[in-house]
This record gives sequence, C-alpha cells and structure tokens, in this order.
Amino acid sequence: MDMQPTEVLIIGAGMAGASAAYSLAPHCRVAMLEREAQPGYHATGRSAAMYSETYGNATVRAITTASKPFYFDPPEGFSAYPLVTPRGSLLVGSASDHDALRAVWEELRARVPNVQWWTQAEILQRVPVLRPEMAHCGVFEPDAMDMDVHAIHQGFLRGAKAAGAQLVCGAGVQQVQREAGGWRVETAGGSFFAPIVINAAGAWCDEVAQLAGVAPVGLVPKRRTAFTSEAPAGCDISAWPLVIDAQESFYFKPDAGVLLISPANEDPVSPQDVQPEELDVAIAVDRVETATTLHIRQVRRKWAGLRSFVADKSPVVGFAPDAPGFFWLAGQGGYGIQTAPAMGELTAALVRGLPVPQAMAVLGVRLEDLSAHRSGTRATAV
Repeated sequence: MDMQPTEVLIIGAGMAGASAAYSLAPHCRVAMLEREAQPGYHATGRSAAMYSETYGNATVRAITTASKPFYFDPPEGFSAYPLVTPRGSLLVGSASDHDALRAVWEELRARVPNVQWWTQAEILQRVPVLRPEMAHCGVFEPDAMDMDVHAIHQGFLRGAKAAGAQLVCGAGVQQVQREAGGWRVETAGGSFFAPIVINAAGAWCDEVAQLAGVAPVGLVPKRRTAFTSEAPAGCDISAWPLVIDAQESFYFKPDAGVLLISPANEDPVSPQDVQPEELDVAIAVDRVETATTLHIRQVRRKWAGLRSFVADKSPVVGFAPDAPGFFWLAGQGGYGIQTAPAMGELTAALVRGLPVPQAMAVLGVRLEDLSAHRSGTRATAV
C-alpha cells in the first residue's frame, strides 16, 4: 500500500485522540489510527464517567473547569442528547474523618464556591441506606454530573470527520520511524507519514514511544473494576448522588435504574484488554454492605477498565524533548473524559505552536505542569 501523507497523525481514537482531532481538523489534515475495529473499545468505552470539578489534583481540576462551558452548553449540532445530566457527588466519612474532610472542603470551595458541607442529617436524608456511623459528615458537590460518554465520543469523532479528519480502524502500530521531514508509521492498516505524530494510545503510550525511540514517561496502567446490581426493593434511588467514602475504598451511584458499584481499585497491570477480577467484586460488595444497609444479592454485569497515570497523576501533554514532532497526549488516568474538550483545545494550540489558551491560563493551566520532562514523570531519569 502506498504511504499516505498527512499533516498530523494521531495514534489512538479514544476520547483523547478524538477530542484532539476535533480541535485540530479545522486547521490541518489529520488522520486517526485506531488499533481496534472500532474506536473507544478500551478505557473510553468502559468509563463510569462523572464530571466533577473537585476530582483530581490542581492541574486536573483546572482543565476540568475549563471544559465546563463545552459540556454544559455544547456547540450546535454536536449531539442530539445532553452531554451531562445532574447527579451530584458526596464524599462521606465517619467521625474520625471529620478534620480531613473539613480541610478538603475548605480547599475545594476556593475554586468551586457552591461545594457544600453536609451534616449527618443532610446525608441520611438524601442517602438513607448509609449507616449513621459512616455518614458523620460529608462534602457535597451539586454540579457533579453524569456524562453520556458515547454521545461525547461520537460527537468528537463526527465533528472531526466533518472537518476532514480521516479515521482508520484496524491500524495497530507496528513501527514508528523518524525520517527526513517527519514520521513514518507502519500499521496493520497501511503506511502513513506526517511531520507530527500525537501519541494518544492510552495505556499503550509508552510502548508506542519505545517503538519510536522516544524516552518513556513511566506510564502505569491501573485496573479498575465495576459492576451493576439491582436497586433495593421499594427504594427510589434516582435522586442519590455518587457516593464515595473518605478513604476512596468504594463508590456507588444510580445508573439507568440499577446501582453501579466499584471498589475504586487501582491495580497496576500491563497494557491489555483488561477483565474484571472476582476478588475485586467481592471486596466491593463487602465494603458497601459494611457501610450501608444494602444487601447485594446478584451482580448483573461486571467489567474492568484501565486508568493510566504517571507518578504525579497529571496528564502528559506536549512535544517530546528528545524527538522533534513527537507529541505526548497521555496519562489522563480517570480524568480523560471530564477534561476532554479543554485537553483537545490545548493539544491543538500546542501542536500549532500557540500558547496555552487564555481561558485555561487564567485557571492556572501551565505547560511546566504537563510537559514530558517534568519531575512528575520518569522521563528525566531515562
């Protein structure tokens, strides 16, 4: 097959790659290379995503806030359905967690003023299945939202294609080589060439980098298991928020009439088509039944996904210091969907040689907190 030239090659068409293509395609020729038969098979397709401005470190929270206008008022024609719907999130703890939760509340309300401190009575009124001793106090985020991951992902893909981007599925990367004027990428779906390659391969980003002779950033994929179970008989769960315990050892939330439950595990694994572990499910059942009056009789559906992080849990975004034209878009962990609009816009700006967009800069988004050679990754030690 003849080599197919373009201006920007994006390796991976999950949420990161799709949002980058959406923002880049109006300005240059873009091709997305997806290893699977359909995009979004791995982390994107397995996310129980919530939009939360209080989730993640300061850098993640800033990029999340920058994404809020897009999600709450999306561009005309982006989706026929709302991208977010009200849910709320509640971080709860026992009496021994009081001081730590109070400190969390004080920190969070500096950026999100409507974050609320809840007493035991307020918590039990909203989520009566919690045991009183586990619901001594809590931090409630009213603007946390359920996200329609499929609608968001498809909106980005559709918009990118409408602007001229090409999507090639079944194009697992086999070789990446630097040549005069750019990068040649050999895949199962053909050969491609571009001056710029964006590494948006999710859990496989370090593997793609090593194929290209680029220093890895120490990305660690971590398995998270989730499952659904029937709601308790005679109980209307529709108004329950996402409930997370103060130790982040479990969470649960309503999901299309059933309960979605997770042990909030982060188990390091190699990049793979990850599957749920029975032990993770059993741990989650035990923790939830200890903290609530729920009795989880049956697991309806279970799955696992990969959330990939570097050491400081901030994304890695920007050109590699050791490889001209090789751009990192990696390490989004569990934040990739809630940050996708701003991350795509930021990627497009940096690829085009522009500064951090002003709306993000004023929120505190800084290149030095995202670069591939910062101290929060292993790249400097390679």
